[in-house]
Amino acid sequence: MDRRRKIIHIDMDAFYASVEQLDNPELRGKAVAVGGSSQRGVVSAASYEARKFGVRSAMSSVLAKRNCPDLIFVKPRFERYREISQMIRKIFFEYTDLVEPLSLDEAYLDVTENKKGNPSATLIAKEIRQQIKEKTGLNASAGISINKFIAKVASDINKPNGQKTVDPEDVISFLEDLDIRKFYGVGKVTAEKMYRLGIFTGNDLKMKSEEFLTKNFGKSGIHFYNVVRGVHNSEVKPHRIRKSLGAERTFNENISSEVFMLERLENIAEEIERRLKKSKVAGKTVTLKIKYSDFTLQTRSKTISYYISDKDLILELAKDLLYQEKMKNSVRLLGISLSNLNTEKNEDKEEQKEILVQLKFKF
Repeated sequence: MDRRRKIIHIDMDAFYASVEQLDNPELRGKAVAVGGSSQRGVVSAASYEARKFGVRSAMSSVLAKRNCPDLIFVKPRFERYREISQMIRKIFFEYTDLVEPLSLDEAYLDVTENKKGNPSATLIAKEIRQQIKEKTGLNASAGISINKFIAKVASDINKPNGQKTVDPEDVISFLEDLDIRKFYGVGKVTAEKMYRLGIFTGNDLKMKSEEFLTKNFGKSGIHFYNVVRGVHNSEVKPHRIRKSLGAERTFNENISSEVFMLERLENIAEEIERRLKKSKVAGKTVTLKIKYSDFTLQTRSKTISYYISDKDLILELAKDLLYQEKMKNSVRLLGISLSNLNTEKNEDKEEQKEILVQLKFKF
């Protein structure tokens, strides 16, 4: 087990909702949800005041309002979120070039060797959180440990506005005592399956053989077998390659007419073309996503031999996929994504040659 890397996971606290409260003082201290308040709306983010009432991201707006009658809905402003995210990333790069953003509000940092010459990853995390607060007015939490998995899990321990360091000598005991639901990557369905198999804590997981876990969880079983033993060798990757690009729409009313579906798909294809041109990428595989009124989800994909980024070509493939089989029900959501991208071709040659050496020091 590699005990020498120093990895920090920074996670902004209720980022979208906190930005809205920052920019509008009238929202501070109140239950806020970022998202649509309509009958078909979905919560994108919730303030901590709202979370006390059980409001969570991806929850329907109707249910969120039922849980919290005083909930205030705010439309998302992604340009503003990106603006602040860029400010935060500039702070990260003051400490290390080994920064791997996961989204606008979280990132991994490898500070094994850092620009400040500070041997303490714990103090670096504290400094970064202070700088974020001073420069943006927002709170961040952090997890610090020997690998990305443990750092990610640790960042959630003392939220909001806190941090948790798991020292090398404490890694095993930390993981053994951890509720299985706290393991990053274990969702609701997997957790329920683990419960049925008698796995409630990290220690329970550790007692299971690799063969048992592989039999019950496939490739994920190998991952679970390793991480509970503190083994996770994934490096912080500064140059993450985009693997797909897509857009989707949830409708105010269910759609059963294919004519209306084609109109929506055309709008989605236009949005994807805009994003592709902005990112300067193209792809070979088009995937159509269909969510029916009963919430069942279906995806259909088609791969061609050449790269495309034109909306008309994307739409033609999406049409083919739409007509591939008869609709099972009325539709509440449609989405198109383009994958098998040419991002590797678009990478700068120097970046392709660059080898990021992660030096190892005593933790």
